[in-house]
Amino acid sequence: MSRADLHTHTKASDGELTAKELLKKAKSKGLTTLAITDHDTIDGYLEGLKESERVGIELIPGVELTTLWNNREIHLLAYGFDPENSDLNYLLIRQKRARKLRMHKIVQVLNKQGVEVDYDEIMAYARGANIGRPHAAAVLIKKGYAANVADAFIRYLAKKDIMNIPTEFADVDSAIRIIKKAGGVVSIAHPGPMYSTDEIKELILLGIDGIECIHPSHNFNVQKVFTALAKSMNLLITGGSDYHGSPKSEYDPYLGVVTLGIQHVEALKRTCKNRRSLISN
Repeated sequence: MSRADLHTHTKASDGELTAKELLKKAKSKGLTTLAITDHDTIDGYLEGLKESERVGIELIPGVELTTLWNNREIHLLAYGFDPENSDLNYLLIRQKRARKLRMHKIVQVLNKQGVEVDYDEIMAYARGANIGRPHAAAVLIKKGYAANVADAFIRYLAKKDIMNIPTEFADVDSAIRIIKKAGGVVSIAHPGPMYSTDEIKELILLGIDGIECIHPSHNFNVQKVFTALAKSMNLLITGGSDYHGSPKSEYDPYLGVVTLGIQHVEALKRTCKNRRSLISN
């Protein structure tokens, strides 16, 4: 039976595995289709193209974008876009810069709290990856300020003074517009713990194509609610394990378990094909 996972991460952002290692693991779990959705970068996807052909897994272009809406960060999952699109690649360059600037500010806040961490040591730990708070968490653990990733976030990285740091991420409207012009589709990432139903409906009105109905943070009842909402509004249904690799995330055991039916993948691909057709005409 064909099974897909449209939400995974690699070392290109905050995952533990390389794209090659992730594809091998996905194959061992019986997956037939995968999307590498690293945070604000498609480097993992590009790295995995040859390996996906070798192991026989369909690799769909993907990225998880950090965007701004109503003075808060929200995550969008984009799929099926042209990875060579110039506007998309310029967006990703700006997103990478925004991540670096945010990390500088995070370090400043931590230093004021008496936490001795340095921007350069966090960058060194990231080893060229698109830098994010999990990299800062790893340094905090290494230096004895936190016991594990969850502890680092609870003690420091999810505190109000960190979460309220102004950022330069793209706004939702421009991100949606760019992805669509690149022939892709956009889905709301893991909405269950994040938004009210009214907020989700507001986002849909901005041009969202789908909802990530299937996610480890959604119990069966939440999954049913979002699936019904997606169907009622003729939206795509997306989903996946949000795999990062132990000990990066509590979702790690769900690779190969939290999966998406291939019929939803085909619907996504049809939408992208139709969109590209309209763009070319």
